[in-house]
Amino acid sequence: MPSEWRSSLRNILVSLDLKSSGKWFVLSTVIGIVAGLGAISFQVASQTVMHFTLAQIAGYTPREPAGEHSVFQHQERALSPWLIVAVMAGGGLLSGVIVYTFAPEAEGHGTDAAIESFHQKRGFIRARIPIIKMITSAITIGTGGSGGREGPIAQIGAGFGSFLATQLKLSARDRRIMLAAGMGAGVGSFFRAPLAGALFAAEILYRDADLESDVIVPAAISSIIGYSVFSMFLPADQRFVPLFGSHLNYAVASPAELLPLTVLALILVLVGIVYIKLFYGTHHQFKKLPIIPHVRPMIGAAAAGCCGIALYYFTGKDERALAVLATGYGTLQSAVEDSRGMGVWLLLAIALVKIVTTSLTIGSGGSGGVFGPSMVIGGCVGGAVGTFFHDLWPELVPRPEIYAIVGMAGFFAGCAHAPISTIIMVSEMTGDYKLLLPTMWVSTLCFVLGRPWSLYEKQVKSRLESPAHRGDFLIDVLEGIRVSDVPLKTRKSVSESTSLHEILSMLPESHHNYFPVVDAQNRLVGIFSTNDVRSYLYDEALWKLAVARDIMTSNIICVVPGDDLNTAMERFTELNLDELPVVHEDDSTALLGMLRRKDAIGVYNRQLLERKKQTQEHA
Repeated sequence: MPSEWRSSLRNILVSLDLKSSGKWFVLSTVIGIVAGLGAISFQVASQTVMHFTLAQIAGYTPREPAGEHSVFQHQERALSPWLIVAVMAGGGLLSGVIVYTFAPEAEGHGTDAAIESFHQKRGFIRARIPIIKMITSAITIGTGGSGGREGPIAQIGAGFGSFLATQLKLSARDRRIMLAAGMGAGVGSFFRAPLAGALFAAEILYRDADLESDVIVPAAISSIIGYSVFSMFLPADQRFVPLFGSHLNYAVASPAELLPLTVLALILVLVGIVYIKLFYGTHHQFKKLPIIPHVRPMIGAAAAGCCGIALYYFTGKDERALAVLATGYGTLQSAVEDSRGMGVWLLLAIALVKIVTTSLTIGSGGSGGVFGPSMVIGGCVGGAVGTFFHDLWPELVPRPEIYAIVGMAGFFAGCAHAPISTIIMVSEMTGDYKLLLPTMWVSTLCFVLGRPWSLYEKQVKSRLESPAHRGDFLIDVLEGIRVSDVPLKTRKSVSESTSLHEILSMLPESHHNYFPVVDAQNRLVGIFSTNDVRSYLYDEALWKLAVARDIMTSNIICVVPGDDLNTAMERFTELNLDELPVVHEDDSTALLGMLRRKDAIGVYNRQLLERKKQTQEHA
């Protein structure tokens, strides 16, 4: 960014008052514009790669969802299944070489990297990461790798938010907020779900039911702007149309249908555990391979391609089975429109093999997201369960397609621990809000039952566990403890008329460093420390002349029982003191005892451990 532009933007922000909402409106708008443009660039890049590789070489053009806009018009070509494997292997090799040469941290799914940057790296993302991520993800997905688009687009938006904050020399807190806002803008614009994008950015950071509240408003603004910018790229008749079209109009027939939906939730949790275990198990095995990392994505992509082609032949050359490659959204579109037409076994086969191909593609170091595959897996499992119950009990389950939509939400909510944003996102992607009740039911069950496992390793349990909020909770805990909650130390007072000679003879017998001074009426008038006495040690002439009043300080820094420990700690650090006098609420000369810094810290540590224990018990 040119220095004159940076300076101008900083001046504008200062004029708006950096503590006001105007600051976030400007920053969020800029992030939203860039995220929207990034989504357009990624869309064009991935479709360009797909057109000149899968379509032109292998004759395979994956079906897209109803609301997707295709940049190219593909000509009909004969499908060459094994050329798909060759194209995928070539794409994996090229992606691996680029990633491990220029930005190794861009491997895998980008959302986890953004989460780690938020918690562990003060919101910092290297400027090259979004560019490398966009290129390599377009290559991976465009050549048929099983991956999602949310990871790359989230990291593109997050990377720009981090870059902008760094250029403007904003605080680490602001950089984290801008990173999350960029992540939400990318997801909201690409999936045409601005509300879900804002909630996704706030919710995906934590494993427990916690939200990064500071993020929601900036992420909402950037997500709306990004969504609007991306929509301008689409033809007029496709703008503001849900990703899976607006023709779906489903509703649950009876409250009794919550019973088979409960069974669906249990099955989704089990499949989710398999997905997470296999994904990270594959990732760890690839890490152990005694080869340079540059070629690992090629091996993973080729193996994924072989799995897809094997399923293709196993299903009698049904092209819908190739949904286990690329994004798979086209087959997911079929599942939400006509689950019965696909059948239970085909849907289950696609879901299970999609787990394998995603684990091989992304787990080997390929670049792509895991949200898209999760939607396909959950949707196909849901469609299969719905179709099974429809065949078994058609009066109770008249529309098995409902289960495909609910399965999409429930599966990702359980795997990613993001139930609220997922419920909204699936509703926005399908344009169908009549299914909120069953979607909420299944997503909540999946979230509760799937809490021990997470698809995002870099999530932390809650804000209490996040390094980003360590200082916040220090103050929160301290403000919840009163001085009266800490055991005070009784201390023998020194009369203001006590001679320095008497004080010097008293010091060797005392283990204290601070001595309160009182007058004839036993009222606190001052305090002195052993350091105050040292300056008189080498002047014996003063030992009988000077008294306590001469060496004490009458400017007493003290606290009262009603003060919180945050106030006490501020006063401890004001003059680097180790003890503070505690005086009566209504009489500052009535000494109640001495508060020691180490006692205050001890109470804080016990309180913090108690809070962590309570958090773990509720987990």
